[in-house]
Amino acid sequence: MDTDRRRGGRAVRLSVLLGCGVMVLAGCGAMPVTGDVKAVDASQPGDSQVQVYAVPPREGATPMEVVDGFLESMTSDDPDFRTTRQYLTAEAGESWQPDEGITVLAKAPSRNGPTIHDKERRNTETTYALTGEQVAAVDAQSSYRPLAPSEYDQMLHLVRQKGADGKQEWRIDIVPDGLVLGQSDFKRLYRSVNKYYFAAGLTDESAALVADPVYVRNRTDPVTRMDTATQTVRTLLEGPSNWLRPVVDSRFPEGTALKSGVTSLTTDDQNVLKVPLNKKADGAGQGACRMMAAQVLFTLRDLTSARVGQVELQGDRGPLCSLSADEAADFASDDGSGEPDSQYFVDDEGHVQRIPGSTKGGGDPEPVIGPLGSGTVAMSAVGVARDEEQAAAVSENQQDLYVSSLTEESEPAAPVVSSTAKKAADRLSAPSWDGRGDLWVADRDPADPRLLRLAGGAGEPQEVSVPGLNGGRIEALRMSSDGVRIALRVSRDGHTTLHIGRVERHGSGDAEQVSVEDLRQAAPQLAEVTAVSWSGRSRLVVVGKEEGGVQQVRYVQADGSTSSSGVLPGVNQVTAVAAADDDQLPLMADTESDGIVKLSPGDNWQTVLKEGSSLVYPG
Repeated sequence: MDTDRRRGGRAVRLSVLLGCGVMVLAGCGAMPVTGDVKAVDASQPGDSQVQVYAVPPREGATPMEVVDGFLESMTSDDPDFRTTRQYLTAEAGESWQPDEGITVLAKAPSRNGPTIHDKERRNTETTYALTGEQVAAVDAQSSYRPLAPSEYDQMLHLVRQKGADGKQEWRIDIVPDGLVLGQSDFKRLYRSVNKYYFAAGLTDESAALVADPVYVRNRTDPVTRMDTATQTVRTLLEGPSNWLRPVVDSRFPEGTALKSGVTSLTTDDQNVLKVPLNKKADGAGQGACRMMAAQVLFTLRDLTSARVGQVELQGDRGPLCSLSADEAADFASDDGSGEPDSQYFVDDEGHVQRIPGSTKGGGDPEPVIGPLGSGTVAMSAVGVARDEEQAAAVSENQQDLYVSSLTEESEPAAPVVSSTAKKAADRLSAPSWDGRGDLWVADRDPADPRLLRLAGGAGEPQEVSVPGLNGGRIEALRMSSDGVRIALRVSRDGHTTLHIGRVERHGSGDAEQVSVEDLRQAAPQLAEVTAVSWSGRSRLVVVGKEEGGVQQVRYVQADGSTSSSGVLPGVNQVTAVAAADDDQLPLMADTESDGIVKLSPGDNWQTVLKEGSSLVYPG
């Protein structure tokens, strides 16, 4: 194996030669000890099955070698980072907390130094600056947050001390907690997973699961020694991330944890996963226990290699309850129709038409029932309730919003919202429905910009406060199926960027107050975002471009993280995009040159309709 790593412009080469029972090691770095022998480029995602162990500092190592070895060893799989701690003094090694979070840099950190220039002091102490461009942070709850690129600058302080053999050795005595990783190492070592909680404020009968994305170790975690599945269940039991906590509930009793010593969770030959819990779980009733099991099933469904057919929760005194994957589907309701989602669009005459969901975007369009499909008012944009029983449409001049039934004929009704802005582009956005049946729309009037919500799609519009806008204007919005998150295209200072907000609800009925809190920018590398749509419970499809770049269509996680595999095949001049929660339904897009096009799984973009616009799935 031959691995090159660069620290501060210097390549550190690690060579491992296996043959005739002899191992020769040169340089400092990390050494694979299991898995196939193959070349590994540190800048590329590695084999998740290869275990990598760090090399301890050599005798008489220079301060620069100690710093390089410490940085290199942070990418290893050593239990509790024992070898990494050998680069620290005994006191620093004992107090250093590697699980306090991760600083993610665009590239591996550079070390600059020494920064102490006094020759006498440099005989006993020295410092090196760790620098780089920070692009993200992962907190102690494993929650990822993308950041606009910013300067990272931290200091390592080294002292010369007497080692166990009595010789003087350089060691680090001041070190920041957590790990500092380049983006390529982070993506190689960690993976995004969704843990699931229930939307707050709903009854058990109408409970909706909400995805809470976190990052866990791709293989055995050095600190906990847990495999990936067990790490994920552990984070589930610890509760929702701080950002999502105000709007979700966990059915696990407070203090519930895995039974002491559990480091691996695997299915048996019947695809049953048994999860041993501590005695805190013993007090849960059967109804709550089944909801707990549903949280585990949904959390693990995309993670384990073998399909989990059933989860059995075990308490201190034996089995508590079990739930099959089929039974867990009852907790996944988002008030949809239960059938494959149809596509809806506005034709060139301003009427709303429908493409039956059973055709997966390939059927013949038909006008919807009611005035939106055959009325005299031309429309420009449409939004359809998730149960496909109601639709809302914005008039061609973008001034008025109408709501109509899709299941029975009715007379044209008065608009439920009207904008008084002078220009069409400053009036109403396209509408969006959440999984609770509420209708949302933005009035972009410069004199009175507002985010509005109509409970059940009717009644007096309620203004929703968005305190984090900071002078920005909402250009477009899409509600998540769970109703607790909103994706916003926000224009500010000549750019339109993507933000995710948390929807908080206080009170009930007519007294209910709703606000969008703690806006976070998603995909900050995109300087211009043209369109966005939710695609499942924790992913969005985003159309945008980087500064000076070309337009791209890509997937973005709800926490704002992206991956190189998330970039979709190119398509020209996209103005809108639509995705369904069901990933077997095609991704749809409006284009200026090719009309409405679709991208089916494993296929290329194909034209569906030459005429028409504002194609959407329910929601």
